[in-house]
Amino acid sequence: MEKIRIAFFGTPDFAVGTLRALLGEGFEVVVVVTAPDRPAGRGRKLQASAVKEFALQHQIPVLQPENLKAPSFLDELIQYKANLQVIVAFRMLPKVVWALPDLGTFNLHASLLPDYRGAAPINWAIMRGEKQTGVTTFFIDEQIDTGNIILQKKTDIAADETAGQLHDRLMEMGAELVVKTVRQIQQGEVSVHPQDMKKAYKKAPKLNRENCRLDWEQPAPEIHNMIRGLSPYPGAWSYFQNEGAEEIVKIYASGLVQKDADLNAGQILVENNRLFVMSGKGLLEVLEMQLPGKRKMAVRDLLNGYKFTENANFF
Repeated sequence: MEKIRIAFFGTPDFAVGTLRALLGEGFEVVVVVTAPDRPAGRGRKLQASAVKEFALQHQIPVLQPENLKAPSFLDELIQYKANLQVIVAFRMLPKVVWALPDLGTFNLHASLLPDYRGAAPINWAIMRGEKQTGVTTFFIDEQIDTGNIILQKKTDIAADETAGQLHDRLMEMGAELVVKTVRQIQQGEVSVHPQDMKKAYKKAPKLNRENCRLDWEQPAPEIHNMIRGLSPYPGAWSYFQNEGAEEIVKIYASGLVQKDADLNAGQILVENNRLFVMSGKGLLEVLEMQLPGKRKMAVRDLLNGYKFTENANFF
């Protein structure tokens, strides 16, 4: 059985779960590669990635290249003599990097490939109303999320599950799948199968301002899926008009109700300390929202001190 020396590539919290699991199973992680420190917060102080902080706590060397093709980075990476590279939530690697180790480079992706290739698979699976998702390990090739699949594991998505909740579950599932994948590679028992490149697959593009905006002409279930698929981050948003002022608000939680009203899409109904909004089909209850300059609040608390006028509406 071959001795495994892992170079681990990752940046956010999602990757920390896998790194923790690898160390917990006794695998040798010889180096961690993560994003450079970035300014964050109001003070714009440099902030290390979650992976860097975890690596330093466990005395693992850290590399933070701006340019993955830079000879200085490649020379330094080679010196750690990793024979396997594990990638979790990191940017696309050039071939000069992923082709380095003898045992290959594999990636953990938070979807059942080939569906939801792209930057935000957890969010989009919920936003599109999927009932099932999962995690996949696959060997990296020249394109994004297209390599040969090693292992997959499925899970059901609960009806009101948010992206944050699913993120945490898939982080743990993914960590277990990576450990299993490394063991198979170590024992020489790994087998792969190609993705069906002819299949029309669903995409998971990067989230941006426009694709996080709510469209109140859509049916209530689709709006509900958008809200929970973007909660807690980055948050679904909408323009909001009240007392003649137009503002941008974020909505973090909603509920589907068996209730109707003679209202236009986006119009508001406040009843029994509850807030409902008419959609293109059916009423949606807003449970948690954030007004400009305010903290996120449960709507029942917000209604104690905030008044919606008769003509208030989302648009």
